Amino acid sequence: MDEEYDVIVLGTGLKECILSGLMSVSGKKVLHMDRNKYYGGESASITPLEDIYTHFNRTEGIKETMGRGRDWNVDLIPKFLMANGKLVSLLIHTGVTRYLEFKSVEGSYVYKQGGHVHKVPANEKEALSTSLMGMFEKRRFRKFLIFVQEYDENNPSTHQGINVKTWTMKQVYEKFGLDQNTADFTGHALALHRDDEYQNQICEDTLKRIRLYSDSLARYGKSPYLYPLYGLGELPQGFARLSAIYGGTYMLDKPSDEIVMENGKVVGVRSGEETARCKMVVCDPSYVTDKVKKVGQVARCICLMNHPVPNTKDSLSCQIIIPQHQVGRHADIYVAAVSYSHQVASKGWFIAMVSTTVETSNPEAELKPGLDLLGPIEEKFFSVSDLLEPVDDGKESQVFVSASFDASTHFETTCLDVLDIYKRAMGEDFDFTKVKHTLEEEHE
Repeated sequence: MDEEYDVIVLGTGLKECILSGLMSVSGKKVLHMDRNKYYGGESASITPLEDIYTHFNRTEGIKETMGRGRDWNVDLIPKFLMANGKLVSLLIHTGVTRYLEFKSVEGSYVYKQGGHVHKVPANEKEALSTSLMGMFEKRRFRKFLIFVQEYDENNPSTHQGINVKTWTMKQVYEKFGLDQNTADFTGHALALHRDDEYQNQICEDTLKRIRLYSDSLARYGKSPYLYPLYGLGELPQGFARLSAIYGGTYMLDKPSDEIVMENGKVVGVRSGEETARCKMVVCDPSYVTDKVKKVGQVARCICLMNHPVPNTKDSLSCQIIIPQHQVGRHADIYVAAVSYSHQVASKGWFIAMVSTTVETSNPEAELKPGLDLLGPIEEKFFSVSDLLEPVDDGKESQVFVSASFDASTHFETTCLDVLDIYKRAMGEDFDFTKVKHTLEEEHE
């Protein structure tokens, strides 16, 4: 370990593994350490099932009906990948797709006041058949979707008088005459915003997000989301393999006792008696408690069930978004369900995760609207995690810290953080034009 590296990465969470892979590919000499014996950090997949009981300090064993413990891979932080999204681009660019197999998620749903779950309408045909809104609203919504699909920055005839650089999203909704409910599921289930701040911001970003959703949906049909077989723990390991191919060094079960600084700049990492020297450090918040601030909390509940989520056409996997307004909250509630079809549970079993940003002193009760949608639950594992963010951009100390995983059930926010750290550390944007293949071509 006593040698010099360009970058030392601490923690094998997904963000750290992606950065380690990208930096190795970019020619940097990388040392990657984790104090744990397993990959994944906060975003690990736990197997066998017995270990999830241990992880949550539970003494009772698994029930006989749950099958073999080793047939389970339970994600601590489940998230889906947008088929046309940034993470898939990163996977393809780096070749990590050859280590993974994906399956599309069967349904994307949104909750409407009154306890009903509806399929998210994402194209003109679905807009006209949805039960989310009345007949006249459907037509207005259809016009809005056609506008988003046909919009071309370089062709003013597609702009319908809207300037995406100056108009707010609220103005766009008003132009198309869309009501509060339609705005709710458009902003939260299609554009995947986590609160309503976006309505007062410039509309360009939201329109791109809706376009991304419908383009991703067009690719696989049932929903815009993908999920890897054997769980998300496969992702960090895929990037770890990539880093190793490009000469990266990996050490699990290796504590980092000190990040060594000289004149306010990082010069190395000490583990026991050994010190590895480096020019920069990339790490998760748990390695640098003095360089992060708490900005909130996320409540999560992992639920084991022996049936699909009700009202989802017996989907073997699905996402349900509960927009905040529909249940009188500030932040959305997310439900992500996967099952034995993804090789993450015993035959006939399902794993559903309900998550949200904490707003009260009783976080468990805040998840109730999501838990109520699941039907009978055989086993629940509840947790609250702090949301931590770095206090500075890291440029001065050259210590670049990732933010904690948010409550959302997709990876787009994760990728924004990764690409932002890459830019701060490397001094340039990651170049997506290097992406040569689509996911389908990768497997041909």
